[in-house]
Amino acid sequence: MQKQIPAVKKPVRTISGVTPLTVVLKPRKCAHGTCIYCPGGEFVPQSYTNKSPAIMRALVLRFDPRAQVENRLNTLNLMNHPTDKIELIILGGTFMQYPEKYKDEFIKKCFDALNGKDSKNLEEAKKINETAKNRCVAMCIENRPDNCSAEDIKKMLSYGCTRVEIGVQMPDDKLYKKTNRGHSVKDVVEATRKLKDAGFKVGYHIMPGLPGSDEKKDLRLFKKIFDYENFRPDQLKIYPCQIISDSPLEKIYKKIKFKPYSEKQTREILEKMMKMIPEYCRVMRVMREFPKEKLIDGVEKLDLRKDIELNLRKNKIKIGEIRMREIGFNKISGSDLKLKILEYNASEGKEFFLQFVNDENILFGLLRLRISNSKAIIRELHVYGQAIALGEKSIGSQQHKGLGKLLMEKAEGIARKNGIKKISVISGVGVREYYRNLGYELEGNYMVKMLQ
Repeated sequence: MQKQIPAVKKPVRTISGVTPLTVVLKPRKCAHGTCIYCPGGEFVPQSYTNKSPAIMRALVLRFDPRAQVENRLNTLNLMNHPTDKIELIILGGTFMQYPEKYKDEFIKKCFDALNGKDSKNLEEAKKINETAKNRCVAMCIENRPDNCSAEDIKKMLSYGCTRVEIGVQMPDDKLYKKTNRGHSVKDVVEATRKLKDAGFKVGYHIMPGLPGSDEKKDLRLFKKIFDYENFRPDQLKIYPCQIISDSPLEKIYKKIKFKPYSEKQTREILEKMMKMIPEYCRVMRVMREFPKEKLIDGVEKLDLRKDIELNLRKNKIKIGEIRMREIGFNKISGSDLKLKILEYNASEGKEFFLQFVNDENILFGLLRLRISNSKAIIRELHVYGQAIALGEKSIGSQQHKGLGKLLMEKAEGIARKNGIKKISVISGVGVREYYRNLGYELEGNYMVKMLQ
């Protein structure tokens, strides 16, 4: 049935087609210690402050995952956001370093809250969620590059995870040593390859302006992230270095004569970075939500991204980055679509980035197909536009119009041409029914299909 999308508060939250829902882990120190720019870790999760909105909610709810999910579902419903296609985002530190029992129970309780009923175990909770009212169509876990072993990846898959974000900051071993990162560039390279081979979307957290770096070095390292095949992430979060209270950097920044980038410097470097980002990568966020009372020094303006994007559009500078090209963030004069396929090598595999765009290169839908070790895996299928409820159609929305099915058919054709007889999809638990309707069956933690 066709109907107008109901008025929603803060529509940008669901403008990309899914409804994000954030839950926060209980506080726990990272095993390697504390990066010098990182606050928190005792009463709140490491790298966060007690003034961040998500952390404030979690504190009130004693970090109970079920209570957090139920609270957010209620709020989203009051704001008229659809809640049947949820992307569950788990924040708060290196999830894979938490005890096994805590991790398993945390994920199970999240699913139980989405399902509105208790389950015997995690597998039952996931099975219920396949047809639940509030389906988990995607799950994101924050992790470290040195916590992506084969066993870690197996566990993340068993939770229903589809996206992994790792802290890369800037890929330079000398900077890692100065900032007490506790891992190497080699760890980043290996983690990126393993995660992609397993089908995950890979996000990097990037931090320009670290102690020991400068604008020239940051731009050189950032360019390396896309020039070198060993990196090439699917997504980025760009967090310029700030001095936050209760961080080790607060105690030493005067002694080491460290000064964060000014707002002008930050704007300039971010604009240059945006111009470097290829069409297959999406910038998820720019700037951390640190409140002013926690900021010792650094850029205060939280919506700096908005100003940068307005300036780029005003000057008619074409940006390849996904978010700036999404239909939800653009006015369109026509919607005749064409399929573009970008092929590139990454992490010892071949990536096929399929996208439906119009003549203005505005993005309507995308698919990521990876071929590596004679295996084909679809790492992402996404149709953009304001999120609407499952089974509904809406005037002005691109969702539920068959673009996803067309992208899947094209990906299957590419796999066949490469001599591959079975294709896999890393699927959020709540999207399994969609893939079953396209002839896929559940095999382990993937939806798979034999190709004729």
